[in-house]
Parts: sequence; C-alpha cells; structure tokens
Amino acid sequence: MEKQLANSAPLGLLGFGMTTILLNIHNMGFFPVSAVIISMGIFYGGIAQVIAGIIAFKRGNVFAATAFTSYGFFWITLVAIWMLPSSDITVAGPSPSSFLGWYLALWGIFTAFMWYGTWGGSKVQQFIFLSLTVLFFLLAIEKWTEIESIATFAGAIGIICGSSAFYLSMAELLEEVKGEKVLPY
Repeated sequence: MEKQLANSAPLGLLGFGMTTILLNIHNMGFFPVSAVIISMGIFYGGIAQVIAGIIAFKRGNVFAATAFTSYGFFWITLVAIWMLPSSDITVAGPSPSSFLGWYLALWGIFTAFMWYGTWGGSKVQQFIFLSLTVLFFLLAIEKWTEIESIATFAGAIGIICGSSAFYLSMAELLEEVKGEKVLPY
C-alpha cells in the first residue's frame, strides 16, 4: 500500500514567514540579533524548511522543493555567518559588510528567478517572492552603502513579506483541513 505524503507547504511557509518577521523586526532596529532569531533561524526557518523541501521533492513538486530547501539553508548559512566568527575556527573571521552585500545580492538574483516561476500561480505566492526579491536587494544595498535607514525600510518590507507567507500558510492549511477554500490566495 502506497502512503501519500502530506502537503509540506504550510510548514515551509510558516518556517519562512515567522523567522522572516522576527529578523525584520531586528532590521527595523527594535531588537538586536539574539537567541530568538538564531534559534528560529536554525530550527524553524532552517531545518523545518529543509524538511518541507524534502517532502515536496518526494511529492514531485520541484518548485517547492527548491524554494523550501534553498531558503532553509539560507537561514542556516545566515546563522553560521553570525556565529562562526566567534568560534575557534580561525578562517571564519567576520565578513566585510560589502561581501555580505554580495551574499544578499546572490539570494536576490535567485529569488527573482523564483518569482518568475510563480507567474500564473497564486497572487499571494507571487507577492511573497516579489517582496523577498526587493528585500534581498535592499539589504544588499544597505551593506554596500552602510546607510542604516535602508535596513529600517527593508525591515518593513520583510515584515510584510513574512506576514504574507504566514497568511498563505494558513490559507493552504485551512483549505486542506476544511476541504474548501477559506481564505483567498
């Protein structure tokens, strides 16, 4: 008897959305990076999204598999970028701000292509990927220019992006639970 795998999108979207909201509350200047963001980055934004991506792969959904696995590892690498410089690993010194800008720009380019992959699908999914593309490029520009007000503006975009992912997660989850569309997406 073949077992059907559940839709992992609600899990992946929540892992992405909630972690993105928290990081961007930091980007707006309300809180420093702390164990809250680091823990969410490793476990919910990171590991939970990777698991969601693997399940999507097993279900044959290459877009969701690529998105969730990639962004899950984005969170894990971001936490490593923050934490490795304080370790005993001598080659893991702090990254220059401009080099972190290139890291963020690469993620922006990847996300722009993923946004293109959403065209013709859910409007909320399109908005998530468009706002994430803008977020990555704004953060890259902030790192290149060191104009802190750009990070504050980017933080607002990030909270909207993360909230959109949270919404889409709930819309998909409720549709599966109720057997009908409850929230438009």
